[in-house]
Amino acid sequence: MSHNRRKFISMAAFSAGALTISSKIFGASNLPKEVDDNLPKIIRDLQPLTDGVIPISIEERKNRIAKAQQLMEQEKMDAIFIEGTTSCFYYTGMHWGQSERTFGVVIPARGSIAYVCPKFEEDRARELILPVFGDEVRCWEEHESPYALIVGIVKDRGVKHKRIGMEERVRFFISEGVKKEAPGFEIVEAISVVAGCRIYKTKAEIALMQKANDVTIEAYKAAFATIHPGMSQTELSGNISAAFRKLGFNGGASVQVGKYSALPHGSITPQTIREGDIVMVDGGTSCEGYASDITRTIVVGKPTQRQINVWNVEKKAQDAAFAAIKIGAACETVDAAAREVIVAGGFSNGYKLPGLPHRTGHGIGLEGHEWTNFVKGNKTLIAPGMCFSDEPTISIPGEFGIRLEDCVYVAEDGAHFFSKQSISIEQPFG
Repeated sequence: MSHNRRKFISMAAFSAGALTISSKIFGASNLPKEVDDNLPKIIRDLQPLTDGVIPISIEERKNRIAKAQQLMEQEKMDAIFIEGTTSCFYYTGMHWGQSERTFGVVIPARGSIAYVCPKFEEDRARELILPVFGDEVRCWEEHESPYALIVGIVKDRGVKHKRIGMEERVRFFISEGVKKEAPGFEIVEAISVVAGCRIYKTKAEIALMQKANDVTIEAYKAAFATIHPGMSQTELSGNISAAFRKLGFNGGASVQVGKYSALPHGSITPQTIREGDIVMVDGGTSCEGYASDITRTIVVGKPTQRQINVWNVEKKAQDAAFAAIKIGAACETVDAAAREVIVAGGFSNGYKLPGLPHRTGHGIGLEGHEWTNFVKGNKTLIAPGMCFSDEPTISIPGEFGIRLEDCVYVAEDGAHFFSKQSISIEQPFG
């Protein structure tokens, strides 16, 4: 997954009502005519795919809060605090973001949630808050301490363990501020609670991720049909973004050409596609905030035998990783399976190049990268509801790189791909 892709996903996750807004702003009927007229016909002809999307229900978010409270009891926490980040949206359905002023939600182990908000922002906050999850908003003036309000909410809901959990995105100055206002309390990380909920996707979440993946494949198919020698990476990337907009979504992808495809997160060097070049495209979109992440690698024109051979090793490694995704197996076994194939194919062991320079996959959901990873040393057991990327890469510095990336969800009957794998170097879409 590329640096640009990570930046895109981060922004997409915070876009209010990601699919709803994108379909209204970027739908085909709303593109300026002069922009629409300049698009390749295959992209102009795309139609929105926004039908059939079912947002996460109020009941499901209530269940998330209830599960968090159960986990807090198990972990002996009295409450957790979350800033206005993705996790806030996960539990409450509201978007806010982060600034120098403390805003966030306290989820107590017992009782209703409550928000902490700058006083002058209260009206805006109340517009965004869904009262069904709790409508208490405690406000602080500019000269007052928001941290005292956080501690006050915890105490008012009942103290049993004298432990307050901080979601991992909570910034240091806030956790330290709470610590100073809560002598005798232990401030701990809340990853066991938050990740303990978010790692395991429900059928509703998986359906939204499926839509995001389906849309990504359609955008890629249209944009790939426009590739030709002399095209810049910027033009191809622009066609991909335009295809997403025509489909009713806000998405994008990085494009790396030739030797720059050997850099897993790409290069800022301007690149032009030429006959015989490897082209690697890595990107996606989001649906109601839920991300897709797909990479396709092709050759423009007739591939060399060298390119075919390396591509085939990569495909075999991706297959081996998928085959290793077994309920009850440790996550590290998936990474090991992919590396075994790549080393057997004549490439370096470990992270040395030429070879696989990074983990085989990452968790995915409301964020493009989230818990947990297919990486050596990760003993986390694979379980139903988990979602991952399957993306071993073969990087050959100065020559080219091959990455095939499709995401996977784990159901009760095992692992399933969200997208059909590439068939061959000349057939990127299954």
